[in-house]
Amino acid sequence: MATTLLRKTALTVAGIAATAGGIAGPAIAAQATPAERAAQVVTTDRKHGERELDVRYEAQPNFYFCGPAAARNALSVQGKNIDVDAMAKEMGTTEAGTNSINDITPVLNKETGKDVYKSTEIPVDKVGDKVEKLRADVVRTVDDGRAVVANIAGTATDTDGTTHSFEGGHYISVVGYRDGGKVVTIADSANPNQASYRIDVDELARWIASRGYSS
Repeated sequence: MATTLLRKTALTVAGIAATAGGIAGPAIAAQATPAERAAQVVTTDRKHGERELDVRYEAQPNFYFCGPAAARNALSVQGKNIDVDAMAKEMGTTEAGTNSINDITPVLNKETGKDVYKSTEIPVDKVGDKVEKLRADVVRTVDDGRAVVANIAGTATDTDGTTHSFEGGHYISVVGYRDGGKVVTIADSANPNQASYRIDVDELARWIASRGYSS
């Protein structure tokens, strides 16, 4: 069983503010050397249907950069180190946030390859029908050495019983799974004190409802 979820970089938290885009804490992260990037590994336990990607985590630098930060954390599993400000410009991010997952997907493809990532929406009235596709997409994407980026809203409870609430919307990265994808690992840029947690995939589907994800 994998025991290491996320390798946190050194972080300095300057404050936390609740906003429409979620909870943000300005942070400074140490930069990985080329050797460290090359040494990133994937922890796999096929017997138990489990896989975790190595994330060079950074918290979002302000309350509205959750979209660029989630994409940056997702791309870090591929050894990429992309400036979050430059990424925000490409996504059209403003103080109102990043409009939709459709603004995230083209940036992920620019760094990963044409049409590698695709956007998938989960309508509110189709959540039950979309859980299996979400599970399969997470497993396929993580097995490919990539992370999923999801646009979520509302409140969800992780497997430890901790609630995570983003009533105005938020973006997260999905960087691993266990039990064949029934439980997924989240990298959350909002708060470095809760940088990593696990959540049932059906709970994640409800969290994404009315929005979408890129895989």
